[in-house]
Amino acid sequence: MFGKEDLLKLARMPMPFGKYKGRVLIDLPEPYLLWFAHKGFPEGNLGELLKLALEIRIHGLESVVMPLKQTRPKS
Repeated sequence: MFGKEDLLKLARMPMPFGKYKGRVLIDLPEPYLLWFAHKGFPEGNLGELLKLALEIRIHGLESVVMPLKQTRPKS
């Protein structure tokens, strides 16, 4: 089961490795998430968050997470 803190992590946590290193998890492209689904998600919390990101993308619910993203102050 996922909680509010997982949605916050999706909106704010950067991908720690790979082609999209540094990109916030919710912003990862669906084909990349599907690749993980086919090849295997990473172990632990990161894998669970990537699975959640994929489900959110599949069901078109990104708008639920987007307001949680941190806004950067304008310079």
